[in-house]
Amino acid sequence: MAFSPALPILRCRDVRAIEAAQLEAQPPLMERAGLAAAGWVEELLACSPGCVLVLAGPGNNGGDGFVLARELRRQGIEVVLVSAAKVAKLPPDAAIARQSWLDAGGQILPDFIGTQWALVVDALFGIGLTRPIDGLHADWIARLNALSCPRLALDIPSGLNADTGALIGPCVQATHTASFIALKPGLLTLDGPDYCGQVRVFDLDLPLPQAMGREISPACFTDHLLPRRRNTHKGQFGAVGVVGGAAGMQGAALLAARAALHLGPGKVFLGLLDAAGAGVDVAYPEIMWRSPADLFLLVSALVIGPGLGKGEAASVHVRRVLGFTRPLLIDADGLNLLAAEPALLGVLAGRAGASVLTPHPAEAARLLQTSVAQVQADRVSTACELARRTQAIVVLKGCGSIVATPDGRWFINSSGNSGMASGGMGDVLSGLIAALLAQGWPALEATLCGVHLHGAAADQLATQGVGPVGLTAGETILAARHLFNFWITP
Repeated sequence: MAFSPALPILRCRDVRAIEAAQLEAQPPLMERAGLAAAGWVEELLACSPGCVLVLAGPGNNGGDGFVLARELRRQGIEVVLVSAAKVAKLPPDAAIARQSWLDAGGQILPDFIGTQWALVVDALFGIGLTRPIDGLHADWIARLNALSCPRLALDIPSGLNADTGALIGPCVQATHTASFIALKPGLLTLDGPDYCGQVRVFDLDLPLPQAMGREISPACFTDHLLPRRRNTHKGQFGAVGVVGGAAGMQGAALLAARAALHLGPGKVFLGLLDAAGAGVDVAYPEIMWRSPADLFLLVSALVIGPGLGKGEAASVHVRRVLGFTRPLLIDADGLNLLAAEPALLGVLAGRAGASVLTPHPAEAARLLQTSVAQVQADRVSTACELARRTQAIVVLKGCGSIVATPDGRWFINSSGNSGMASGGMGDVLSGLIAALLAQGWPALEATLCGVHLHGAAADQLATQGVGPVGLTAGETILAARHLFNFWITP
């Protein structure tokens, strides 16, 4: 099966470096960007033609808007261009684009009225914005967001931090975003997905350097999406062990074990801390129950954390599993117990086997001894720092989950929906990743696949009317199995 490529993601500094190296390029990058976006506008107007409103700002993003407006006018599309930019303060390329618009017979209005637009283009502020938008431009954004027509942002919605996805202040609520050269982190994580709408990348025919960031797609792990031979047996597919499930929290461990069971390991073992546990999963009796201490000799990949609790027994098990020499995934209270004993992070970093950590922002903050606000202020940098310190593959969960490696590579996942903000989803993710680890997948590819597959399964359910509101963690397990088998079908 052919999959879409894993698109590169560039931080602002990398984009600026590329732009600086292309100052003499012909045609100029601003011309390429404006023309590319104009082509998309023409597509969007095909079913609903009418007048286009372009709001052009005081920088190069505004210059892109002038080029776009000129091209649309040349195509016979009615355009109203509004700008408060002072000519003397425009960057040189933007000033040239402005004059080109005027030479083509265009006009520049100081403001706009009415709601009759077929489409509005946000060319106010691009990726370089660092302060909240105020005054007239903030008023324009408020009025633009109140319109019912499509709203196309050039490069990034004005008011959104391109590196982090954080809102800087008033922000354009785009229905479409034309990202130039490459994706930016802020389009895919934190608040970005709520403000960018549909994102389309226009590379402007530029060669890109090797990017440390990538958007996750099945292309990242397609070499491991192989159909099974008929002549196989369960011993070839490894065994998953799940340690967790203290009193009152057995459900978390069960979800992890059930998720693992449905992604193909030969065996799944469950080691509950609650000695009074039932001893069998009636819904899935294939899961075998053992004492946590027995799992070391039985499994090829181990999960610790789901429903683990924070008691002394839990702490003992966390310390013990750090000596496990095969792939280890630590989640939930396993992470909290590591954070409570910082010396264990050094032991974790020195493990012989592969390690995967799957913290949500609060757990990441505890591990790094910082605040949730600081974690969310730059999710990519946080995930990379935690991966470096622990020498583990790190999944910083949330909107646009970040996967980071100890050598500085990072990936952002765009699958998934708001229905995943419910209890047990992290436990299911742990089980999915562990199942692939047990089957011999490399830690990075297993993690990328588990993260993307889980979100894609939730998306598939939503298209079928199952959620997003009210979607449960357990429902994503069977959907993930179905989608995974679709992926590996020749």
